[in-house]
Amino acid sequence: MQALPICTEAKEATFDLAMAFQPIVDVNGGGIFSYEALVRGPQGESAGEIIATVLPDQRRAFDRECRLTAIRAAVAAGIGKTSARLTINFIPDTMIDPLAEAEAALETARECGLQPERLIFEFSGHDRLDTLHMADTIAAYRKMGMMTSFDDFDAQDQGLCLLGRFTPDLVKLNPELIRNLSSSWSRRLVVEKVVAIAQRLGVRLVAEGVETASDSQKLRALGVRYQQGYYIARPAVGRLPRPFAG
Repeated sequence: MQALPICTEAKEATFDLAMAFQPIVDVNGGGIFSYEALVRGPQGESAGEIIATVLPDQRRAFDRECRLTAIRAAVAAGIGKTSARLTINFIPDTMIDPLAEAEAALETARECGLQPERLIFEFSGHDRLDTLHMADTIAAYRKMGMMTSFDDFDAQDQGLCLLGRFTPDLVKLNPELIRNLSSSWSRRLVVEKVVAIAQRLGVRLVAEGVETASDSQKLRALGVRYQQGYYIARPAVGRLPRPFAG
């Protein structure tokens, strides 16, 4: 078996971080589409607990280190032996120079032997980003061959307006829409609307927060083939978990 390329550290780490990974599965094909990297503390602290300790003037450095650590940790966990992509969250309003940040991610991926087209960068906090900056950020990552995704999407006016201005590669449905979907007629109507829009735009749709078999089956019937949540698999620190279902 060919050894994985060794990733070199560009500089000494500023934050003590670990990464957990959770699969996003293709329920039609049965394979793992991507693993999402989720930041954790050295003692298993949640992302919220870690972020709460980050000072305002550290947010940019923290966000950058999370992205680069996610790539290194995923390769160390063996993602290079799979065909799965890697989904990485980032806070776009911390990016002063989107092109420079995209180049840093590309350089780290190359050092680790991971093709840039296997990277998906997920916008969180996109409601705080002005349209020009968002356009520059999406363009920068696409220029490097990487994909983009919108997190926590729903069919409210703000979300639809955002999707009307920008067309990412993926959209992740808000977990609040997904939980108990099978017993909510109104939420099913909302998901149907988003599915129709995504299909017209050629955007992949991911359901996040899938916790039951009935919700998973209903989503599949509505045309949502990419799913993530505790029903599929729980996150695992430092390794790539196999799906329980999907």
